Amino acid sequence: MTLAERLESAWYGPGRAPWWTAPLAVLYGVAMRWRRVLYRLGLLKQVRLPVPVVVIGNLSVGGTGKTPVTIAVAEVLRRRGYTPGVVSRGYGGSQVEPMLLDAAPDPARVGDEPCLIRASDVAVAVGRDRPAAARLLLDAGCDVVIADDGLQHYALARDVEICVIDGVRRFGNGRLLPAGPLREPLSRLQQVDFRISNGGVLAPGDVPMQLQGGLVRALADDHVKPLSDFAGQTVHAVAAIGHPQRFFASLRTQGITVVEHAFPDHHAFMAADLAFADGRAVLMTEKDAVKCRGFAQAHWWAVPVRAVLPPVFYDDLVARLAALRPH
Repeated sequence: MTLAERLESAWYGPGRAPWWTAPLAVLYGVAMRWRRVLYRLGLLKQVRLPVPVVVIGNLSVGGTGKTPVTIAVAEVLRRRGYTPGVVSRGYGGSQVEPMLLDAAPDPARVGDEPCLIRASDVAVAVGRDRPAAARLLLDAGCDVVIADDGLQHYALARDVEICVIDGVRRFGNGRLLPAGPLREPLSRLQQVDFRISNGGVLAPGDVPMQLQGGLVRALADDHVKPLSDFAGQTVHAVAAIGHPQRFFASLRTQGITVVEHAFPDHHAFMAADLAFADGRAVLMTEKDAVKCRGFAQAHWWAVPVRAVLPPVFYDDLVARLAALRPH
């Protein structure tokens, strides 16, 4: 068992974390608390933009469904009369300086998640300096900024915070990194504006969310067909996301037999990674598909999903943003 597997077993299962994770978790917690204090005292600079900022993030490492929520929020805000833009660090990409993405960005340069968000026809800017990247969105005409995976990035002041939770795994053992999966203490939940639970069992105050699909898209030529066409078949399922088992389980619910291929989150795929000799269909997440189109085969398919949230959530969010507009 690798160290990563040992830690995940300890975080979410019956395993025991190595002894050295406990003192490191204490040090990590102290560092996080002091960092927030320094921002509150103004000793670390926080930049406030002249437009509302909505932060979407999570407390735990790994996939919770932040990117589908980001795309869904941007689409609804656009329908409600806003011009949203998304700012991201561009994790997994090589880009350092702030950059506004064009219509066909390179995932190796800007990261896989920004490419997926940009494909939904929303403006996206990346950069390690998030406030500077966000200003590129303002220059492009955006009147609200959505910070993807920005809950712990306090350099950018925010008006609304949304925490996305894995409704099945929740917060694991409830301990801070590396003894547990938490980036911040659970008490941080009391400070966010919305808590969205991706599946699983709802806690009081959670907003329910479901990831829905039903279609697959060919990487080679973009034609689509029902996912149900693969029912009764055995396929290779590929996932380089924070929680690959969620993707594999979703395929099994469609009656598909899955050969699992889990890769590290944000893995930079090469053709050899998917060179399976049996010729079976290969199904992958959309986030992974953006990195594989350049060498796609005819039997490779992306499985799109969308976040479905109750209308009252969007009504509450838009009402908060409307209250921030100057009268």
